[in-house]
Amino acid sequence: MGGSNTVAGEKCRQLPMVVMLACAAAFPGTVRAAPQTFNTALPVAAGEILLREQFLYKSVSDDPDPLDRDIDVFGAVSVLGYGVTGDFTLFGALPFLNKDLDLTLPGVGRDTTGFGDARLFARYTLFQKDMQGRNFRIAPFAGLELPTGDDDDRDGLGTLPRGLQLGSGSWDPFFGVVTTYQTLDYQFDAQAGYQANTRDKGFAFGDTYQFDASFQYRLWPRDLGAGVPGFLYGGLETNFLHQEKSRLAGGIKDVNSGGDTLFFSPTLQYVTRRWVLEAVVQVPVAQDLNGSGVEDKLTVRAGFRIAF
Repeated sequence: MGGSNTVAGEKCRQLPMVVMLACAAAFPGTVRAAPQTFNTALPVAAGEILLREQFLYKSVSDDPDPLDRDIDVFGAVSVLGYGVTGDFTLFGALPFLNKDLDLTLPGVGRDTTGFGDARLFARYTLFQKDMQGRNFRIAPFAGLELPTGDDDDRDGLGTLPRGLQLGSGSWDPFFGVVTTYQTLDYQFDAQAGYQANTRDKGFAFGDTYQFDASFQYRLWPRDLGAGVPGFLYGGLETNFLHQEKSRLAGGIKDVNSGGDTLFFSPTLQYVTRRWVLEAVVQVPVAQDLNGSGVEDKLTVRAGFRIAF
């Protein structure tokens, strides 16, 4: 099946742009609109490589603690996907981050820069139904977060806090399922995922549960016609994250960790046959954190995808 999909994809790329969307709805050999804050069930063609690069800025503030902690994160996340077959895809993701912590105390600031924890995972299309101008897919995924980031970084004040470290130091499995329904005019994606965070040096971050949804709608051109170089999509994504309390030595729970956060995220994507430009702004609309947990304020992501 993977070989036939690749041939069909090559034929797809030879067609006028007016029918590129209709062809893409049936075959995986072209780039399409996709969620920007989570994965999609749309396949990567057999033997094809997909590169996604996202640059990000994240602000964490609104600290109830008198220290008035303010954390800024700058960085980039590189993702590679490889289509083993038309149904089975391997992914790898590696972040490079700068984390900066400012306190109310005069002259007190702490920061660290480097690679974070890598994530390796596989996704398999368990169910697919291709119809004229639309398709539906269900794809479970599973993987492992590797401790490639520094988890024992220090400065003149000593070891950095756990939340400021680039890595967790632990090997953390995760799994979930993602579904995609795509038509010529719009696309809907939904995902549910779980990550079990294991112990390192007697400490473990709380396990996380995540539920995501994305709606993408073609804004331009409104009417399909010849000679169109690409398509502009607007969308809205929502992400709900529940994190359990972190576990200290002896199984004691950290009362100032974990909680619930709900994000709404407007998106824009410009999609061509082989590449995509994209941007998203994640805004927390509801947060219920435990104890003195610091709330998210804003996350901005912008980047591109290229298929080889």
